[in-house]
Amino acid sequence: MTAHSVTHQIMWNRLISVVEEQAQALVRTAFSTSVREAGDLSAGVYDIEGRMLAQAVTGTPGHVNAMAEAVAHFMREIGTDTMAEGDVYITNDPWMGTGHLHDITVVTPAFHQGRHVGYFGCTAHVVDVGGRGFGSDANSVYEEGLQIPIMRFADRGTVDQTLLRMIRVNTREPDQLIGDLYALAACNEIGQRRLSEMLAEYATADLSEISTYILSASEKATIDRIAALPAGTASATMQIDGYSMPVTLACSVAVHPNHIACDFTGTSAPDPKGINVPMVYTRAYACYALKCAIAPDIPNNAASLAPFRITAPEDTIVNAVHPAPVALRHVIGHLIPDTVFGALDQLLPATVPAEGAGALCNFQMSIRPTTAEGSRAEVLTFNSGGSGARPVLDGLNATAFPSGVMTMPVEATEHAGPVIIWRKELRPDSGGAGESRGGLGQYMEVGTRPGHAFDFSAMFDRVDHPARGRHGGQEGGATSVRLSDGTALGGKGRTRVPEGATVQLAFPGGGGYGDPRNRAPQAVARDLRLGYISEDTARNTYGLSEAQIRDALA
Repeated sequence: MTAHSVTHQIMWNRLISVVEEQAQALVRTAFSTSVREAGDLSAGVYDIEGRMLAQAVTGTPGHVNAMAEAVAHFMREIGTDTMAEGDVYITNDPWMGTGHLHDITVVTPAFHQGRHVGYFGCTAHVVDVGGRGFGSDANSVYEEGLQIPIMRFADRGTVDQTLLRMIRVNTREPDQLIGDLYALAACNEIGQRRLSEMLAEYATADLSEISTYILSASEKATIDRIAALPAGTASATMQIDGYSMPVTLACSVAVHPNHIACDFTGTSAPDPKGINVPMVYTRAYACYALKCAIAPDIPNNAASLAPFRITAPEDTIVNAVHPAPVALRHVIGHLIPDTVFGALDQLLPATVPAEGAGALCNFQMSIRPTTAEGSRAEVLTFNSGGSGARPVLDGLNATAFPSGVMTMPVEATEHAGPVIIWRKELRPDSGGAGESRGGLGQYMEVGTRPGHAFDFSAMFDRVDHPARGRHGGQEGGATSVRLSDGTALGGKGRTRVPEGATVQLAFPGGGGYGDPRNRAPQAVARDLRLGYISEDTARNTYGLSEAQIRDALA
């Protein structure tokens, strides 16, 4: 490696640290708990042509991979010849941002010594954008909230106060939302400052050289990985709950010498309700699945994503067109990697995990007072089921894969509004049995403080179609939603909950991998001792003897 290459590598690493500082600034300054506590955000830096060069470690694949395409839309809609220092641009367009109205994307042109050198972009999930609220019940995107086209949030440093007034009167939590907008703009400003410092330190006028180095090295490394794979084509399907009817996700994966093609022909048509997925989000999670399996250690950027070519027929549920309702696009989108893995498992044995919970176990509580002393609030919580078992390792308990979003702490959720979380614990026997066991889901019970009632917006899947195991592994536990009086609720939709009642939830577990009878007895005994499985499961599924059960519990 030449001295020149070493310098470029150091600058590449520095860019990654710049965008990570950018993301952490957003975490520290954001108002919404979805950003501060769960990390539902992304941040990245782009060259002058709008190509993503580096992404923050903190954030979600759906955001950052979708944002890889977003800057080109901003360049076209704003016009690069009109851009100036102090400008900040904004949108929540699902088809030009990250898939639904609750994600705000902010892009800032980066300048160094008066010269336009690139862009910083960031995205965050906000708690409310008006409309019907966060949920699946809308019939079109027009019902789902305030739409912000690509426009200037700030023009040469002056924030558009008319935009802020429109946001304030159209949303239920205006202080939180406007606070998040300023946090998004500030995090890009941090990135701009650090980038300018780096360019000055290395006496570099712009990003052109480092951009060429990053993109060429990343593309070559990714294509080399693909070229080493056996050529072939495989297909897989997965049926999931959907809303009005079950949804079939179908994909085929074809390995070519210099790229991988992944096509979703055969997937169901769009749903009348808000679970449809814009193509930008489908590409984001399909690319993520392929990258996890084939090139996980190659940094994520425009060039390392380019060899993964994702297609889907227009007007399917994974390529929904405007004005389809898309608020819960993640419920379908987070299950795309498991579908891709189903095909990859036939091409790359002993590589991919069993199916997992997939979609985040989200719900939103719209709280209303029943007394004069009560208060209104919108409380969104992110929770997780279990991930699928891996070929030689158990699945992770209560862990969000593929999104990587963190579970919100009980304390943070209860601080966000008059909420009480009565129960939150791991769910025994929910991890699918196998030589490697699936990750456990959770039990949860929620209600409100006295003087309040609430509407409960469910955003779940895996109620009727639990995660399947692979190669003899058993399925994970299914999702369950019910009121405290025993009334069963659907996995999606809004329900009015009376004062004093609670919602009781059982989140799904991941599927197992391999024959459960091949699981090491010591591992079964440990699961029993930790309360991950019951005595019946240890005895009847894994074949532990009575003596082994007594020893494990002694």
